[in-house]
Parts: sequence; C-alpha cells; structure tokens
Amino acid sequence: MNTLRNFYFLRAGVALVWVVLALLSAAAPSPVVGLLLVLYPAWDAFANVLDARRSGGLAANPGQRFNAITSGMTAIVMAVAYSLYAAKGGVLVFGVWALLAGLFQLAVGIRRRKLGGQVFMMISGAQSALAGIVFCVQAFKAVPGIAQLAPYAAFGAFYFLLSALWLTFKRGRAKPAS
Repeated sequence: MNTLRNFYFLRAGVALVWVVLALLSAAAPSPVVGLLLVLYPAWDAFANVLDARRSGGLAANPGQRFNAITSGMTAIVMAVAYSLYAAKGGVLVFGVWALLAGLFQLAVGIRRRKLGGQVFMMISGAQSALAGIVFCVQAFKAVPGIAQLAPYAAFGAFYFLLSALWLTFKRGRAKPAS
C-alpha cells in the first residue's frame, strides 16, 4: 500500500512539473514544445513499467502493459508527427494517446478497486478518454497550443494526488488503537 501511495505522489509531482513547463513554454520555439509533447507519454510509459514491476510485473498487469506499450509508441509517433505537422500533428497524436491511455487507466482502476483510492483513477481514466476525443476533434479545427493541453495533465496530477491522499488516510484509519 505504501508503494502505491508513494507512486501516486510521484505521478502527481511529475505531472505538475510538466504543467508548469508547458505553461512556461507556451511561446517557446517549436522544438521545445515538441520535446515536452514527447516527454509526457514517454514518462507515462516509464511510470506504467515501474508500477507494474512493483505489482507482479507486466505479464500480470495487462492494462499497464498495454498502456506502457501505447505510451512508448506514442512518444515515438509524437516526435515524427510533430516534426512533420507541428502542433496539428502533435495534438492529434496526443488526443489518440489520451483516449487510449484513459481507457487503460480505467481498466487498471477497476482491477485494483479493492485497494482503495481507485475511484479517482477510474474517473481520471474516463476523463482522459473524453479529453482525448476532444483533442482529436480540435486537431482538425483551431489547434490548441501546449498551454491549452496543460489542464489535461493538471487534472491527472489532481487525481493521482487524491488517490495518494486516500491511501494515506486509509492506512492511518486501519492502524489499531494502542
């Protein structure tokens, strides 16, 4: 339980750092924005591998395995799409990834629901999937900049923080009175 709680705190912290960097980079040169767009799914891939290794491995956690593979591939595709089509390609790839990652996160949350704090992960997964659809539609209209993608990561940080706090307080309640 401590490992999962600490992992959720780590995920929240990294997402918040990315949000700050995204907001500060709104007017940055295109390569900086592209790098940030590549780093976010790359971190997600790494984080899913870390999480799975602590809970039985990737073979025992198909949702995390597929999320890690999807996020890793997304980082590569993002680099290509952004270099070829700039923000339009980046937002489209980000949207498809948010949709898929959200569905995988929802599946993992459902699978782990007995651990507690997973309702926030399930809500986050559903919200990520919906945001992904919106980003895909926006990629064919007025394309948002990286600052407009930052709230997506901010909500993810918020849900990871809520889950970590839930597990913290759940652990405190579970201790026997002395």
